[in-house]
Amino acid sequence: MSDAPQFATEPLWVPPPARVRASRLHAFRTTAADLAGRPLPDSAALHRWSVEHPEAFWHLLVAEALPGVDLHGPVLDPSDHPATTRWFPEVRLNVAEQILGGAEPSSTLLVSLDERGRRRELTRAMATAEVGRVAAALRAAGVGPGDRVAAWMPNTAETYLLMLGAAAVGAVFSSTSPDFGADGVLDRFAQIEPTVLVAADGYTYGGRAFDRRDQLAAVVDGLPTVRRVVVLPFLADEPDLSVLPGDPVTWADWLAPHDGEPPDYVPLPFDHPWYVLYSSGTTGVPKCIVHRAGGVLATHVKEQQLHLDVRAGDRVCWFTTTGWMMWNWLASIPASGASIVLYDGNPAHPGPSRLWDLAAEEGLDLLGVSAKYLDAVRSSGYRPADAADLSQLRTLASTGSPLSPEGFDWVMEAVAPGVGPDGLHLASISGGTDLCGCFVGGDPTRPVYAGELQGPALGMAVDVWRADGGPDDGTPADVGERGELVCTNAFPSMPLGFWGDGPLGEVGPRYRAAYFERFRSADGRAVWAHGDFATWTPHGGMVIHGRSDTTLNPGGVRIGTAEIYRQVERVDGIEEALVFGQQAGDDVRIVLLVRLSAGTDLTDELQAEIRSQVRRGCTPRHVPAVIVQVEDLPRTRSGKLAELAVADTVNGRPVRNTTALANPEVLGDIAAAVPPA
Repeated sequence: MSDAPQFATEPLWVPPPARVRASRLHAFRTTAADLAGRPLPDSAALHRWSVEHPEAFWHLLVAEALPGVDLHGPVLDPSDHPATTRWFPEVRLNVAEQILGGAEPSSTLLVSLDERGRRRELTRAMATAEVGRVAAALRAAGVGPGDRVAAWMPNTAETYLLMLGAAAVGAVFSSTSPDFGADGVLDRFAQIEPTVLVAADGYTYGGRAFDRRDQLAAVVDGLPTVRRVVVLPFLADEPDLSVLPGDPVTWADWLAPHDGEPPDYVPLPFDHPWYVLYSSGTTGVPKCIVHRAGGVLATHVKEQQLHLDVRAGDRVCWFTTTGWMMWNWLASIPASGASIVLYDGNPAHPGPSRLWDLAAEEGLDLLGVSAKYLDAVRSSGYRPADAADLSQLRTLASTGSPLSPEGFDWVMEAVAPGVGPDGLHLASISGGTDLCGCFVGGDPTRPVYAGELQGPALGMAVDVWRADGGPDDGTPADVGERGELVCTNAFPSMPLGFWGDGPLGEVGPRYRAAYFERFRSADGRAVWAHGDFATWTPHGGMVIHGRSDTTLNPGGVRIGTAEIYRQVERVDGIEEALVFGQQAGDDVRIVLLVRLSAGTDLTDELQAEIRSQVRRGCTPRHVPAVIVQVEDLPRTRSGKLAELAVADTVNGRPVRNTTALANPEVLGDIAAAVPPA
């Protein structure tokens, strides 16, 4: 078999013409064609126009998608480096005002649910009143523009209201989920020196309660800049706070003196910092990525309205924690006139039907999940279309890791039959915390092919460059050829920088090393190298093969780990797998770790079946040299398999930050199980 990837020839879903005409992308393309003065017959033509005429595109995008923004002055102030481009330099806005004002005050802003059955619904008017109280409480604590507000919180209404209150006063918001231990929280928050810390007394997951007050005490002790500690009673109605330092106050008591105070939104520059997000931290202390307010909001509404067809009045849920960038992405949905549904807890508790039941009960139009979640539901044997009323659902979106072709097929076979007559738009999207958005995503006007992301995000000059290109000779790869995912233009959600890496707005050394040292364009400009290994398809879509820093190199041939996973997942009895490269002299050998279903053993016959499947579906170079059965696999706290941590451990390199892992204890067991090379 050749090394060329195999692409689907027939689409899984083709949007009916009436649905295409009803999409927001179609309406935007029609308007853009009028502005361009020439036909833009399809979304590929629209994308070309968007990157060839960035000022016209981004001006039209903000005018159409965020009509509340007072647009004037230039769209961008160009720079010699894409990261120092300034966007809408004369515009002032407040993102909290834009989000809350995206629809009528009487409309629903959010629904908040948890696995204990608690449900809360807030209209925009109710939420605005709450945000006014939060903003006033923050001001009373001395918080102003640029100060940091940190949340160690579950995915609840209070976390969302805190973010909006912080944005209203111009503070920078940062959150992480309550399952992080104190060390992991301090690795993140201590770097940004917050003024206010809001945390829950605990959380629930899978029907179990986890009291976090002892951990919270350690966090407060480790954050000397915090002037106010606020505790949300999540487990107990009246938690005992006497074990905590810092004169803590409950959420209700903190807000009580500020009843009736309006939000009083501070108008801020378009590029004012809004969020600090964090890299996974598996290769060291997490990088603190500072994101621009206007740029992130513009990026989100573009992706939501145009790429995923979110419409006014829709209900949208993305299953996420407050420690994953999809929480920040979901937070922008109400700016498009839609409502968000927050869910906190285990999505598989008490069974695999939980999120699908939620979709039915709340009438979701868009449900977003991770590819790993879809794989888990597929493995469980549960069929959503047979058990839940999904007639309202138009779009199912997936991210976090590449969705395998088998995952696409399963969705169309086990989910799509339950939706309306126009069918289900399955949108696999890819981007990252680095840009708080997407490079490649969905398209409600184009066919869906198994294993493929439909196309590049509008306004993003995305390409695949040959992986052997040096910093001065990067060249585009051909269709079907593997290479590095790059973006060759500036875009509004490019980070302002990394906290502590020099002045914000400049390209510090760590920021430059992370994205801009791999490639340069023909005219010498820095090019964003994202770290994904990718291929263009004949349909104008893209296949993501995995992170290029985990790409395998046996015999000097670059192999994406996702290609192996797709084949291994087809073998009965394998619950989960992780593949990495083990140093073997001057070469690398492929090691496959497998977690097997109950009652399955790693026999010689099963190993032969695995190798045969990989050889048939990929090439002989992909076949693992060693297959090892393990009880568990390490993963980050956002659920991603930690390939680098395994490779480092087995190859005798230190894992610099095990606190980023949910289960670091399994690394030692794996190292002991893998035979020496």
